[in-house]
Amino acid sequence: MTPTPEHMAVELASQPETWARAAGMHAEHAILPVSGAKVAIVGCGTSWFMAQAYAALRESGGHGVTDAFAASEAFVDRDYDAIIALTRSGTTSEVRELVGAQRGRTRIIGIVGDTASPFVDEVDDLIALPFADEQSVVQTRFATTALAFLRASLGEDLTAAIDDARIAVADELDDDLVAAEQVTFLGRGWTVGLAHEAALKMREASQSWTESYPAMEYRHGPISIAAPGRVTWMFGAAPEGIDQDVAATGARFISSELDPLADLIRAQKLSLLRARAKGLNPDEPRNLTRSVILAS
Repeated sequence: MTPTPEHMAVELASQPETWARAAGMHAEHAILPVSGAKVAIVGCGTSWFMAQAYAALRESGGHGVTDAFAASEAFVDRDYDAIIALTRSGTTSEVRELVGAQRGRTRIIGIVGDTASPFVDEVDDLIALPFADEQSVVQTRFATTALAFLRASLGEDLTAAIDDARIAVADELDDDLVAAEQVTFLGRGWTVGLAHEAALKMREASQSWTESYPAMEYRHGPISIAAPGRVTWMFGAAPEGIDQDVAATGARFISSELDPLADLIRAQKLSLLRARAKGLNPDEPRNLTRSVILAS
């Protein structure tokens, strides 16, 4: 009897379709701040890392000052034209507290998966992605779909990225990668957020030892843990010579020609496979719930 796939596996595989749907939400793209506006984007956990990626893309693309904050550490009293609050559940305490404190002072745009949450009525403008919401505690498609939506809003054509996502979903990861003792993820620019998210997925789903850094920082200490049986995984174009530096340690260096967001799907798959290898349920990770709701 074939076992029922985990929610994480099903949701992970659906990402090419959810990205395509998000890319076509042109009316919702127009809700986001116009080019030139000063923007803060906030979230917690995975949403914070997607916020980091969007902030880097928006500002480097010449669309205006864009800062990403963890909602619990957000310094938003800086004359922002708008605050974007990103949350899958709409119930995360720190996000709701920030929204409550800023309501009526700064325009707040919410991006949410669960449209039954109280968050829906707490923001000035809402972008709903219910088709990307998830049952697994471990986020995959909501996070990437939100970032696909945000990328498309900046004028990116995601056709190639969606094609790459289909390749990533079908990719077979080798046994040595699944069995690696340790994995470090690296990024540059907008892909630093992806590196942080990949490491979080590995910790959440498979209780693995993972780290993440801006790629140019890797040689400033973190490379000291690279060794045979360990992996360094680069999202996007690698700095010159870093592959050779990793090879010299005996560690394995991985990079891909895929769109970096599609390459994140491969890291999600690795997290899932490592969870299975350890006999863990990635839908119910240790010490975690779908949303962090703090006692008031």
